[in-house]
Amino acid sequence: MAHIVILGAGTGGMPTAYDLRAAIDKSHRITVVNAVDYFQFVPSNPWVAVGWRARKDITLPIAPYLNKKNIDFIAQRVTSIDAEGNALELADGQRLAYDYLVITTGPKLSFDEVPGAGPENGHTHSICTIDHAEKAWADYQTFLENPGPAVIGAMPGASCFGPAYEFSFIFNKDLQRRKLRHKVPLTFVTSEPYIGHMGLGGVGDSKSMLESELRSFDIKWITNAKVSRVEAGKMFVTEMDDNGQPKKEHELPFKYSMMLPAFKGVDAVAAVEGLCNPRGFVLIDEYQRSKKYRNIFAAGVCVAIPPVEATPVATGAPKTGYMIETMVTAIVHNIAAELAGRPEDATAKATWNALCLADMGDTGAAFVALPQIPPRNVNWFKKGKWVHLAKLAFEKYFLYKMKKGSAEPVYEKHVLKLLGIERLEK
Repeated sequence: MAHIVILGAGTGGMPTAYDLRAAIDKSHRITVVNAVDYFQFVPSNPWVAVGWRARKDITLPIAPYLNKKNIDFIAQRVTSIDAEGNALELADGQRLAYDYLVITTGPKLSFDEVPGAGPENGHTHSICTIDHAEKAWADYQTFLENPGPAVIGAMPGASCFGPAYEFSFIFNKDLQRRKLRHKVPLTFVTSEPYIGHMGLGGVGDSKSMLESELRSFDIKWITNAKVSRVEAGKMFVTEMDDNGQPKKEHELPFKYSMMLPAFKGVDAVAAVEGLCNPRGFVLIDEYQRSKKYRNIFAAGVCVAIPPVEATPVATGAPKTGYMIETMVTAIVHNIAAELAGRPEDATAKATWNALCLADMGDTGAAFVALPQIPPRNVNWFKKGKWVHLAKLAFEKYFLYKMKKGSAEPVYEKHVLKLLGIERLEK
């Protein structure tokens, strides 16, 4: 009997647990380890930050649903990984041995790279966790009593730009509904070299379409933006030219700011010798397996993916939901093949394509980049109210899937068909 431990219970970890349980013999033990005892549907956090959702709408307790599927759960932070000894050290002193380890931790939010940034010890908000989104909502309610300038965007080194665009449009729409938009000068600040770059070198007409949307809502923007520091009510930004040289200095006043941080690997993972790159992201081969430790796999934001291209201000490549889903599928297939005594069949690979549904308040944008690095076979960006409705449906369906314990691939079965795409090949 093998023991498979899954480290992290987010949008990668929970599906991995369910899919493994469905794919391997019941004699094998599966344990999920997570720092908190609840699952949070992170894509809905922008709505939480403006009061369109509450915590209860997008979270659920983990243990009851995993236990129904004969999956163990431990709500503890991992302090270290003994990769040579095949064990995790937990915050409560417990040592948890494994035969296979699947790392799906998500990122460490690296607010400390910009002095004064972050919701805990700084002056900017985040929508990366439900706790951060709730704090953003609490301060937003105070802001509404005396509105003023707002700054939204992404810090140098960020790789997840979609939620920054989402929140700028959702923020705009909520203010319009409250008839307060005219009191809020809004600036979008991003490390991208141009609007719509998305860490992907642009997708279809993303540049012109997103510029048009920002312009139509009177949202100013600064690209190639290197935020150097944040003080109470003021953001200091160096706008770089195409050669990475300073072009213009900006001091942006604000009464409210949400800036996505750069990501790193979580400390316990990053500390393992030979497991990660210098940023703490797990180095994997084409089968989602650690290049050094053959019984460690990884999926999601914690995986090392090189940038699509060099940019004047550092930007990373995003890991979108569809990509993560295919990583999970590959890991499950490969572990199942090994447990069945067929290591020669452990050759499943993830699909390195980007697919995203982004809400914009009452409309939305969808993009597909196949492959992620240009030139592409599919380079598609569309906007419409149907995307907003699709994201609402996706939220409800994904949470239903987590409660049911379904191993059904959401993107492969539903989202691709919705977009009129039967399948995205590698």
